[in-house]
Amino acid sequence: MSLWMTACLAVYFVRFSFNMSGILNQLMILVDDAGGVLPAINHSPWNGLTLADVVMPFFLFMVGVSLGLTYKKLSCKAVATRKAILRTLKLLIIGLFLQGGFLHGLNDLSYGVDMTQIRWMGILQRIAVGYLVGAMCEIWLKGDNHVTSGLSMLRKYRFQWGAVVILVSLYLSLLYGLYVPDWEYQIPVAASSSSPKIFRVKCGVRGTTGPACNAVGMIDRTILGIHHLYRRPVYARTKTCSINSPDNGPLPPDAPSWCQAPFDPEGLLSSVMAVVTCLVGLHYGHIIVHFKEHKDRILHWMVPSTCFVVLGLVLDLSGMHVNKALYTFSYMCVTAGAAGIVFTGIYILVDEFGFRRPTLVLEWMGKHALMIFILATTNVLPVILQGFYWKQPGNNILRLIGIGR
Repeated sequence: MSLWMTACLAVYFVRFSFNMSGILNQLMILVDDAGGVLPAINHSPWNGLTLADVVMPFFLFMVGVSLGLTYKKLSCKAVATRKAILRTLKLLIIGLFLQGGFLHGLNDLSYGVDMTQIRWMGILQRIAVGYLVGAMCEIWLKGDNHVTSGLSMLRKYRFQWGAVVILVSLYLSLLYGLYVPDWEYQIPVAASSSSPKIFRVKCGVRGTTGPACNAVGMIDRTILGIHHLYRRPVYARTKTCSINSPDNGPLPPDAPSWCQAPFDPEGLLSSVMAVVTCLVGLHYGHIIVHFKEHKDRILHWMVPSTCFVVLGLVLDLSGMHVNKALYTFSYMCVTAGAAGIVFTGIYILVDEFGFRRPTLVLEWMGKHALMIFILATTNVLPVILQGFYWKQPGNNILRLIGIGR
């Protein structure tokens, strides 16, 4: 059973959780299909925030909420730990298969991946890491005291908030403290017999958050290897790297050397802050468990949500820019706070006002979030549509319904 199916079944009595997951799936499909046409909903080329940039943190937030409900009562911590590890491994394997590069070349239906260039990180891998850390915190790092107020709830989960402080401190110290030396990368030329072209990037700095010389990219290049990173980075759409910015386009004549360098938006250091988003969502799940009145839940959700958004915006104005690719602390604050506000709004509509019937489709999508993700964001659906044909590859399902004639 998939992670999302397990999490959703654990909270089946809270209908708005399904609706939130369903909304995220619709946003994901919208971004994938229309992001290239409407720049306002496509990922930001670097600093800034668009509609596409909130989908991943919203998913992580919902993972945390679900964990707070899944593990509210534990019969055996060891068994729960084993099951959490197994679910994590399943997600990692699925993520490697779907986003590691195995499915490619759809026009000629070619498959397979060179293990020397497989992409190790990805969306499902990041969700798996957030799920595992969140599950371990919920299983092992909560007190036994009874919750009667917001303060007593903070005391009960003080070790989890301690983990948040440690993760944020680790991220900030590495992002702004690591020295980034000069580095280089290669790009194959059109003629296979020719040697690849080598680009050298000048850095020699510390604490920068630009595309070329940040610590997030350096850690990924050092640990994962530059050949195992995502090869279509968002900064290729910046004005510096594209004459059609904010869309992809030819390089300007004076483009810097790093414009074509690989960069993984789901890298190692940025995933540390992604885990924090999951732990924030876990806190919102605790509120469902310990507070039964609508007004108490809404109050305990809206106060931290508003504080997160305000803090993130203040940090952005102060120079710690909102940046999805780096998953900056300000980005985490703004998106976690926004997720909390949307979560509260859906709760009011569905659970308090009973506005359920128009959201049944979203509820269904929330129950099948992982399958929809696989079909919408990978090559599985195109493979199905093009992979079955009659006598000739061109006589496939797309030809049957009038596409590709």
